[in-house]
Amino acid sequence: MKSIILREIKSFFGSPIGYLVIAIFLISNGLFLWVFEGDYNILNTGYADLTPFFTLAPWILIFLIPAVTMRSFSDEKKQGTLELLLTKPLSIWEIVNGKFFGSFLLIILAIIPTLIYVKVISDLGFPEGNIDMGSTIGSYFGLLFLIASYSAIGIFTSTLSENQIVAFIIAVFLCFFLYFGFEGLSSLIPGSNNFVSVLGMQNHFKSMSRGVIDTRDVIYFLSITIAFLCFTVYQLKSYKA
Repeated sequence: MKSIILREIKSFFGSPIGYLVIAIFLISNGLFLWVFEGDYNILNTGYADLTPFFTLAPWILIFLIPAVTMRSFSDEKKQGTLELLLTKPLSIWEIVNGKFFGSFLLIILAIIPTLIYVKVISDLGFPEGNIDMGSTIGSYFGLLFLIASYSAIGIFTSTLSENQIVAFIIAVFLCFFLYFGFEGLSSLIPGSNNFVSVLGMQNHFKSMSRGVIDTRDVIYFLSITIAFLCFTVYQLKSYKA
């Protein structure tokens, strides 16, 4: 599995993809949070917290992560190298996990520089250091679980077609639906607010953003991640057969 992870990381940074992903994520966040006027501008909120960042990040990642993962298996199919990959002395689970962790680690590298925001907000607070570290740490943990879920979804959709654009569109739709869809449905179905919204990622991400790491939220994200990795393994097994 380690060889697959290293192969993925090298392929990301051996081409402009890895650098573009990190640059796009940081620049888009930086513009919305510090430059553009609007609800996401931290300087206009009057509060020393990173709520705008954690509200904006899931939106950006919905498009960014599928762009990273869309080539994982669809490119292998298109180039005819998937059969060769499946004949290597690795189990299908090791191959899938290698692809998954390669994409996951790339997005983590894009997240790490945003820790500078924590220092900046802390310095801007009055008095200095007046920032809710509990909710900030909880939000970062929630973001990690969200990235894992999005990555697993993107890896799965890349097995559905050799066309990367098709894989990208399906991944964006699934990520959008699982994050925002249930929240929208809960407002449309009378008396079902709690039951329907708890099925979506947004509800659990917001719960972790309060600074309390509830095992129910952790289990939810792990279940989504493992489920889509299982779907990926099933797709590859049927392809191999």
